[in-house]
Amino acid sequence: MSGPRVTGLTGVTLQDVPAVCHDCVWWQSRDGRATEKRKWIEKAETEWGPWGTVYYDANGDVLGSMQYGPAELFPRASELPAGPPSADAVLVTCAYLVDRASPWVMQSLFLAAIGDARDKRAVALETFAYRYPEAESQYERFFVHRTVFPRDFLSDFGFRSVRAQGAVELARLELGGLEPIAEGTREKVLRLVKNAFSPAPAPVPPGP
Repeated sequence: MSGPRVTGLTGVTLQDVPAVCHDCVWWQSRDGRATEKRKWIEKAETEWGPWGTVYYDANGDVLGSMQYGPAELFPRASELPAGPPSADAVLVTCAYLVDRASPWVMQSLFLAAIGDARDKRAVALETFAYRYPEAESQYERFFVHRTVFPRDFLSDFGFRSVRAQGAVELARLELGGLEPIAEGTREKVLRLVKNAFSPAPAPVPPGP
């Protein structure tokens, strides 16, 4: 049994994530126009590489996945309130958490996206945010709406508002000024996540 791992979202690993994501092309299509997922994947992987991340637990089960890439790959974003995203940004479009008992997976997915974007020398990471009421449940904030993310959650990562329309915002994280700890491969990011969210080991009792 290996430890948990974060790997790239590709046409191959897409088969491991929830079935609802397999053929979804909502972000890849403009309103009224259909897009063939296989052709879009070929274009994305040729021009960009893996277009997101998948988080596996120690048993090899998927706990969550996130889709992102250059904003130009997701034409639907130009039609959303507070859009369009910036041409120089990597856009996080959606994330799917499988286990309601593991909401911390969302933090790990964002950290992996930040690390990947920096590795590819992107200028910034952008995504759409929503200002939820303070008393809103974790379920509503992270499991109901998978294409917009809580504004306060994004603020903890350093995202700032670009523009707003109603309760929806386009949020941006400039990558040039981040501390080096946010850099590196997915493996380094995963180690950072495990250190941040794993409980401290229990003390070992002294021997006889």
